[in-house]
Amino acid sequence: MSRRNHLHNEMPCRAVGMLQVGARQSAVARELNMHLSVIHRLWNHYKKDQNASRRRVSGRQRITTTADDHYLLHCARRQRTLTARQLASQLSAAEGRPISCQTV
Repeated sequence: MSRRNHLHNEMPCRAVGMLQVGARQSAVARELNMHLSVIHRLWNHYKKDQNASRRRVSGRQRITTTADDHYLLHCARRQRTLTARQLASQLSAAEGRPISCQTV
């Protein structure tokens, strides 16, 4: 079974449709090549909210991009004695926007 981090847009609707017409969860999981627990959680979520879409993610948005994180990691490995404040100032100079040392 292939590993997926999330379901594609049409997969939850397809799974819920199959379950609504009476298919068993194990049959749906086998048909869509997913784990049974994914189908079970999706069906419970649908029964509770009447919605098969993905849940909203709470929390703060990221300030740094993946490229910024790689740059910080590269700088930190190259000069191991740099403090967070110094790394933040290097990233700020490279990006042209302020980054706090808590972000680093």
